[in-house]
Amino acid sequence: MLQVWTAMRHVYKGTLSLVSRTNGVHTSAVHGCPIPINDLHRVSADRYTDSERDQRCKLAALYRLVHQEGWTQYIYNHITAQVGENHHFLLNPFGLLYEEVTASNLLKVNLGGEVIDPGTTLLGVNLAGYLLHSAIHAARPDVKCVVHIHSPYAAAVSTMKCGLLPMSQEALLLGEISYHPYSGILVDQTEREAIAKNLGTKNKVMMLQNHGMVACGETIEEAWLYAYGTIHACEIQVQAMGAGMDNLLLLEGKDLWERTAAVAGSEAVAHQTRTQLKWAPGQLEFEAMMRKLDRQGHQTGYPYQLPDVYATTSGQESK
Repeated sequence: MLQVWTAMRHVYKGTLSLVSRTNGVHTSAVHGCPIPINDLHRVSADRYTDSERDQRCKLAALYRLVHQEGWTQYIYNHITAQVGENHHFLLNPFGLLYEEVTASNLLKVNLGGEVIDPGTTLLGVNLAGYLLHSAIHAARPDVKCVVHIHSPYAAAVSTMKCGLLPMSQEALLLGEISYHPYSGILVDQTEREAIAKNLGTKNKVMMLQNHGMVACGETIEEAWLYAYGTIHACEIQVQAMGAGMDNLLLLEGKDLWERTAAVAGSEAVAHQTRTQLKWAPGQLEFEAMMRKLDRQGHQTGYPYQLPDVYATTSGQESK
């Protein structure tokens, strides 16, 4: 079925804007009017549970963050998140830019990549890209979100024989790093077992050699935290290596690495607030990024733990 495109030109006080529509995607060239992340008003209220609606908004918001950070590669790569208890997962329709992903157009698939819910587009699943994600989700039930990125810094470090070096606090906070060798575009189903084995049973970050990186999380928020930390550590390494390997000061000792990672998640650096709220790994950081997106007009639909903070930082009165 051919996609139907319509274009409307509007002139308002001398400002020319373009608005285009395609199946499931609404875009606007008007400055300051991004595509709403939470567009679930487009589907019936009983189509998704409240939990799935929240998960769809969070995942679409993560796609928007990755776009804003400049880590995307056109329509390629995926971020997946488990939804419900039936081994169903949400991911982007193949063909959308990350900035076009919204809560309503996310696909829902099973472990085999079969579409359970098509979202609001006519686009499908990139099965080759999904192979990596399905292998990890199948082997690691603790992992609820998988972020796969080919950003230049991560890709550069993935080509280095030394791997991601313990040369910064950012690198130590990632814990032990896994590595998976390059064997071509991931289309061979037999590689699923090797991916699971190389990731291991506890690690949250894996460098895909000569390829990119994978960050995992028990929540979408934690996956964002590991993705951000990994790319930050890779950037530090690439820039520092310009001074020459002999000038690099490495942080030696596995005990130091483990102690640093352990302290980061301990009560020693617990978040101090005037409430009794508990913050899961990455949640405080992710909530801050959601405030940023909402102030920019992205309409995340994020269920804030501290809505008053958003109200005060956005110039709105607390309700």
